[in-house]
Amino acid sequence: MAMVSTRSTLTWRGVALRCPPSVFIAFLWIAILGVIALLANHLTPFDITATDLRARFRPPVFLDGGDWNHPFGTDQLGRDTFSRLLFSIRTSMTIGLISTFIAAAIGISLGFLAAHTRGRLEQVILMLIDAQAAIPFMIVALAVLAFFGNNLVLFTVLLGFFGWERIARLCRGLAMSASEQGYTIAVRDIGASPVRVYALHILPNVASSVIVAMTLNLPEVILLETGLSFLGLGVQPPLSSLGNMVGTARGYIEGAPWLVLIPSAVIMLTALAISIIGDWLRDRADPTSEGAH
Repeated sequence: MAMVSTRSTLTWRGVALRCPPSVFIAFLWIAILGVIALLANHLTPFDITATDLRARFRPPVFLDGGDWNHPFGTDQLGRDTFSRLLFSIRTSMTIGLISTFIAAAIGISLGFLAAHTRGRLEQVILMLIDAQAAIPFMIVALAVLAFFGNNLVLFTVLLGFFGWERIARLCRGLAMSASEQGYTIAVRDIGASPVRVYALHILPNVASSVIVAMTLNLPEVILLETGLSFLGLGVQPPLSSLGNMVGTARGYIEGAPWLVLIPSAVIMLTALAISIIGDWLRDRADPTSEGAH
């Protein structure tokens, strides 16, 4: 029954078509990270908690003194950096994805609710959106983690409140536009409930724009997780994340710079790759953009 909206629907066939080399490399990098996240337990040569003080600060294989037994060297406790990096990638990617989906769920729900009510409740939701956009999220996160303590579930849910306001504002505008389309009016006329209209007819037609928004929000969540973990308020030992690796190694940057540079490079490349993909998908979704042709 639902018809595809020309303006808001992403032509997913374009993903399979020829894309710029930078986008292809970005997709390849994200695919590699996905494989690492899924198979980290089978790819790590060492236990990430196994220490060997006799092997402290061994350099990576591309520096003098390095060997293939520890291709990325070892840290201040003699732990294998390569093994910890693989687990850190899985942790950071998992937190980033779950938090982004939480933000999307909040944003879609409140955006559709605001578009449907068109009254005082809509004004309250718009005030919440403005308040969320005005308050520095990092300060709020620091206060919440300092007051309630930290665990992985709380940390992930807290990051899920980052960026929902942009998705909510987007969904409200798209839903208001879609509600005036003929297919929406038709399903209302045959007695469909508001939940059915929004869930089965409007949402599929705005899903492409929401996915693009989520793609653009994901690197920001990963960088936020990195910053909080760097400050010691994110992922806690014995778990390891990319920000956690950088934070624990910052005191050894002069003597063992690879402990900071390797995870920092992964963070930078991951955020860059996701941003490139997000920008490309946004161009494909907008028929007025030059990148869509």
